[in-house]
Amino acid sequence: MSTAIDRPPGDRPQVVAVLGPTNTGKTHLAIERMLGYRTGMIGFPLRLLARENYDKIARLKGPGAVALITGEERILPPAPRWFVCTVEAMPLDREVGFLAVDEIQMMADRDRGHVFTDRLLHARGRNETMFLGAETAKPIIRKLAPGVEFVARPRFSTLSYLGPRKITRLPRRSAMVAFSAAEVYGIADLVRRQRGGAAVVFGALSPRTRNAQVAMYQAGEVDYLVATDAIGMGLNMDIDHVAFAQLRKFDGFSPRRLTDAELGQIAGRAGRHMTDGSFGTTAEIGALESETVSAIEEHRFPALKAVYWRNTDLDFASLAALLASLDARPPLPELVRKREADDHLTLAALAGDAGIADLARGRDAVRLLWEVCQIPDFRKTMSESHVRLVGQIFRHLRGPAGKLPEDWVAAQVARLDRVDGDIDALLARIAHIRTWTYVSHRPAWLADAVHWQERARAVDDRLSDALHDRLTQRFVDRRAAALTRRLNDGDALVAAVTEAGEVLVEGQFAGRLEGFNFVPDRAARDGGRALLAAANKALRRDLGERVRKFSAAEDAEFALDPDGMLRWRDRAIARLTAGEDMLSPRVEPLPADLLEAQHRDAVRRRLVAWLDGHFARMVAPLRALQAAPLTGAARGLAFELSAALGVLPRGRIASQVAALSRLDRRALAGLGVVIGETAAFLPALKNHASVALRALLWSVFHGRREVFASGPRLSLARDPALPPALLAACFFLPAGPLYVRADRLEKFARTVRMLAQRGPFAPTPALAATIGAKPADLAGVLAALGYRAVRETAGVAFVRRTNAPRRRKQPAAPSHSPFAELARLVRP
Repeated sequence: MSTAIDRPPGDRPQVVAVLGPTNTGKTHLAIERMLGYRTGMIGFPLRLLARENYDKIARLKGPGAVALITGEERILPPAPRWFVCTVEAMPLDREVGFLAVDEIQMMADRDRGHVFTDRLLHARGRNETMFLGAETAKPIIRKLAPGVEFVARPRFSTLSYLGPRKITRLPRRSAMVAFSAAEVYGIADLVRRQRGGAAVVFGALSPRTRNAQVAMYQAGEVDYLVATDAIGMGLNMDIDHVAFAQLRKFDGFSPRRLTDAELGQIAGRAGRHMTDGSFGTTAEIGALESETVSAIEEHRFPALKAVYWRNTDLDFASLAALLASLDARPPLPELVRKREADDHLTLAALAGDAGIADLARGRDAVRLLWEVCQIPDFRKTMSESHVRLVGQIFRHLRGPAGKLPEDWVAAQVARLDRVDGDIDALLARIAHIRTWTYVSHRPAWLADAVHWQERARAVDDRLSDALHDRLTQRFVDRRAAALTRRLNDGDALVAAVTEAGEVLVEGQFAGRLEGFNFVPDRAARDGGRALLAAANKALRRDLGERVRKFSAAEDAEFALDPDGMLRWRDRAIARLTAGEDMLSPRVEPLPADLLEAQHRDAVRRRLVAWLDGHFARMVAPLRALQAAPLTGAARGLAFELSAALGVLPRGRIASQVAALSRLDRRALAGLGVVIGETAAFLPALKNHASVALRALLWSVFHGRREVFASGPRLSLARDPALPPALLAACFFLPAGPLYVRADRLEKFARTVRMLAQRGPFAPTPALAATIGAKPADLAGVLAALGYRAVRETAGVAFVRRTNAPRRRKQPAAPSHSPFAELARLVRP
């Protein structure tokens, strides 16, 4: 196989196949050869490619010298010399000196392959014909077109495999490839959050929208592209790396894995001209098989063994004859008959409509119906609505006027001329207007085709611009993208922290410093690492000053939550953890990436100092008890009382109490200690704030999460979930079915003792009220204090101390005698 074409234009007719991988300059060569002839024609696989190369030639040779012909767009100057077309739209009835077809290996494409095969078999230039494509097409070209000269084109740059990488770690100028709109959207959303944004390219985009997205990427407004395999066909962009996020696609019939050749076609978009490129996968799908990697790097793929074909020698004598000719068998074993093409299916569906069949009589009518059936279904659904629309168009064209009614076309176009709605709504309208763009370029169907071409193009442009705006709004944070580029280029970003803790990057709000933790704004999180990096840099620079302000803060700026969280200016800074004893918890600053060791120590010292002062106010009696210069039994009792946070049942300290001297008792009383019948306690600790603090200290020391709030209650029912030691720390002691506040239990015990001295007594509601209990609970409380029932008369129980001697029954006590004292006790 030769590697160059050295014959000048005008030599004997020749057919050349220029084959090679991507980035070999095949298209450039073909255009150069075409422009060397007086006339020429080239067919591209995509309308976008046709338009791109038309623009190049028009700039080079002038717009009057070149025509553009696609299914949806025609620019025909009076005397064009060269024609740039999509493969399907090539006007083969025109004789030209040079003819070329790009991506000839698409003969193997299930949807469009039969068109490319037809061009290989029948399309020729008068002097030169050139087929461009992959090396895989060489054997089938040799069989179907004997005498073709083959020219190899080596790739200008190398293509290397980099393996799998997380999407967030892909290099700049990367294209991520997926095969569904939903997956493209998901990846683009992630890139927006992490890297500032991405352009998106997929098949359903209009050429104008696709161009705008590509231009945004090419201009460097974003550094990432998320696309389907739509980028695999000759879209020339500055892509350094291609990462496959999926390896399977739905091909219109079923999901399947892409072939190595298809993967190679897409991967080949990386690296342009002499710049090397790379390819790989995203981390989610893992590595490619070594055989696939070798095939892509070496551009070595299995040759095509068969291609799609459809009969082009159609019989328009009748509908039945046309359908039969479409079903004709291929003449060669390498040709596979194309089945279920959209135009064929539409024709078959309309042939079953008696009204359509009646109108399609005669060659001209059948030919017209076939032309109408070739209106593409741009929505790719082949729904009944598309078949109905095609049928309506045919009926109108077979009407008396032989044209589409102006008012009907106007109504169809007008309902699409709206730019409201989301991305999917705009995509649907663009698909519909493309149908009318196609129709408008059939001059015989409309009275004023030029008007409708302009009208459809205007609507398409508005919809396409709106779609580009929606895509950009959703998938691009221009601010974050600009910041990312500046960081990548080594530029410093201006960032600052205000007095209120607001973090500003380039004057934009990026988040807030809460305590010593940076909480990014949602926009900053979505904007990705650019904003966060700049914000963190400013925070670390200003952190020393913030710690200094923290150390000098007034006590009023600090607070301790019931759950053990220490706060500064309402922001969590640290938490309490267990220390050597319950009154000496440790202060542990919360994890904060910004705090270095010396800063953490400074924060801890200030909080410890505040906590000491707070404890001095809230549990002053306990601190005084700990510091008192007591000796002997008094010192031991004080130690145990402070360790228990201020309350000890009498039974636990009987020996210590017995050992107390008169001076010891006087010293303890001077410190506020009450040694009663039921317990030793510090009454000054009964206020709610002190109780809540001691509950917290007990929970922290024991590593528990109990939160106890007694409120104004004098007693509460026993709860197995609440440890007795916790309740004792909270000033509550067990008494039968209840826990009773220590000071009230002591008063209750003294009152009952006074009553018992007069003989049996009744457990009245007034007596129950002294401890905030129900009358029904009194029997259990009295039993816990050593009393029992002796008899019942008229529903009233009499109780006495169990170890008291029996005495004669005394007259009932007057109502004003002990109960006057009880009335005083129950008053708040």
